[in-house]
Amino acid sequence: MKNIYKVLIAFIGVIAVSCNADAVDERPVLNVVTAPEITAPATGQNIVLDVDKAGEEVLKFTWSAADYSMPVAVKYTVLIDKKGGDFSAAKTLQTALNSSTEVSVLGRELNQAAIDLGGKPEVAAEYEVKIKSDVSGGFTQISKGSITMTVTPYTGRVPYDFVDWYLVGDATVSGWDNNKGNQILFRSGTNANEYTFTGFFKKGYFKAIRDLGNWAPMYGGANGSLAYRGTDADADPASIEIPADGYYKFKMDVQKLTYTLEPYAAGAGAATYTTVGIIGDATAKGWDASTPMVKSTFNAHIWTLGVTSLNDGGMKFRANDAWDVSWGGKTAFSGGGTGDNIPVAKSKYVIYFNDLDGSYVMIPNQ
Repeated sequence: MKNIYKVLIAFIGVIAVSCNADAVDERPVLNVVTAPEITAPATGQNIVLDVDKAGEEVLKFTWSAADYSMPVAVKYTVLIDKKGGDFSAAKTLQTALNSSTEVSVLGRELNQAAIDLGGKPEVAAEYEVKIKSDVSGGFTQISKGSITMTVTPYTGRVPYDFVDWYLVGDATVSGWDNNKGNQILFRSGTNANEYTFTGFFKKGYFKAIRDLGNWAPMYGGANGSLAYRGTDADADPASIEIPADGYYKFKMDVQKLTYTLEPYAAGAGAATYTTVGIIGDATAKGWDASTPMVKSTFNAHIWTLGVTSLNDGGMKFRANDAWDVSWGGKTAFSGGGTGDNIPVAKSKYVIYFNDLDGSYVMIPNQ
């Protein structure tokens, strides 16, 4: 009897496999038929990119639809390579989903692609563009034809491999709003894990957040130990207490997970200035005149400057449009406390400055 059951089970298995094989054989097979081809813009464009128009459209691409052996959802990718390149190292200019056959390209997107392909700022070079289609990452087709263009890029993205932290809490300028002009912490120019803020606090509590508008990542703490909250699902760390209105120096080390908070007695009697501005050959007015910054209404020693174009060169901060009081630093992006010219690479920056200790943060904004 056992042998009969074994034969029956084997027979049923053969039938099942046969049925599955038949089903696979009957599935429709997708084949590529015709590759897409670019229809606009015309070949031979000469484009000189402008850093002040980085967010504007510079090109609009359209192309003929790719043809496959059955109706499918097609993704299109606009590829760019150096003229004469084989497109094995091509860069993506833009991607169109849902079978759309047109995309717009912004100035900053074309500029970065040109730089990534070895283009030199302010130097014209020739590039080729092709269109690629695929279905769910497979069945790829690349246009046989291409268009050529000459592109003159501006100085591209300045590498900025740093993390910035902001204060939040009823002891700070923004209260418990996580996206309302929050006070930035000033990062050390020589230790990227060390952050300081010397200035006025109200009686209350505060924490530090990384991304404006979000509650994580976050640092809180107690008794000199930082507590990290990586995601919204993690426990909310304790707030750090300010016992009374006044000036304090807060310093945290995100590698050691420690902090210090001390009264800053010199803050109450420190000189205040009518104006503080940036000056130097990296600035629009050179060494001839200062570009004024905006003074905080919460703390008379904190100054900011919104998105500002700077050139390769050096700069300083100075008070009251004179050289009686000025501040500098030796390190790009953050630092302070010396009379040196701060090194600047051409870009747009958001700038923060503290006249109590001369600390600054300059964040490339591209």
